[in-house]
Amino acid sequence: MKYKLITVITDHDNADLVAEAMFEAGAEGVDIMDRQDFSDLLKSDVIWDYVDDEALLESEEVKVSSVTEEGDSSFLTALTARLSEMAANGVRYGEISSRVIDEADWANEWKKYYKPIRTSSVTVVPTWIKYVPEEGERVLRLDPGMAFGTGEHATTRMCLELMRAEGRTVIDVGCGSGILGIAAALTGARSIYMCDIDGQAVEAARANAALNHAVCRTEEADLIEGEERADLILANLTADILKRLAPSVGEHLLDGGELIVSGIIAERAEEVKEAFAERGFRVKRELADGDWRAFALVK
Repeated sequence: MKYKLITVITDHDNADLVAEAMFEAGAEGVDIMDRQDFSDLLKSDVIWDYVDDEALLESEEVKVSSVTEEGDSSFLTALTARLSEMAANGVRYGEISSRVIDEADWANEWKKYYKPIRTSSVTVVPTWIKYVPEEGERVLRLDPGMAFGTGEHATTRMCLELMRAEGRTVIDVGCGSGILGIAAALTGARSIYMCDIDGQAVEAARANAALNHAVCRTEEADLIEGEERADLILANLTADILKRLAPSVGEHLLDGGELIVSGIIAERAEEVKEAFAERGFRVKRELADGDWRAFALVK
């Protein structure tokens, strides 16, 4: 199957903002190629077996990319319009390019850029990287395929830091590759329900759950239209989708439960807080990582 690869040239300071513009334009996943990440990897003590030497010679430019269906033109139109709006507020970006690629090319290209990600709950390790865990360290092996979610992005890391799943029933809404639901299983959740409206994400989440021997019920579904309820709901989405979720998500949360939301760019954090406050939620904990925010909410 062929896809259209959309790439925006920017810099390290503006990469997350460009990524947010892609999500707002309708992207299911975003890939950021940043030379600074390679420098961090080389300085780390992580065991890794392959990084493309040519990547280390690239300029300081950062490439932010996403894929759409080959015949889709609406995403590029929406992205261009959103970036123009953001440029008026100081967001910097350069060339926007588009080219057709094969699914296999996209699925393999980014593998050389990823590294294990350590959090307080689990260490996320791509399946193609050699890694020797320390005693007692929980390792989550992951192959995201075409689905978004490797633990690399700040929004995912903050969810993992905020998550307290032991003994709880858990819903991972918009599960992507399944990283949050699987992490909940590895840290002692009683049961896990994962859902996503993207069939490829559901397929990847099921495969990753099996890879980690995690028992997770996974469906192609929209939580808003379902009847699932849990003690803990994990929602690493975008500001607009979270605001859409706010009016109904409380119906899916059991008494005394907790809702963790992430994927929120800093400039929209207050409006997301307000959307949930109007529905009786208050912020219990809050994390910030660069331009991104995540909240643990209770009613």
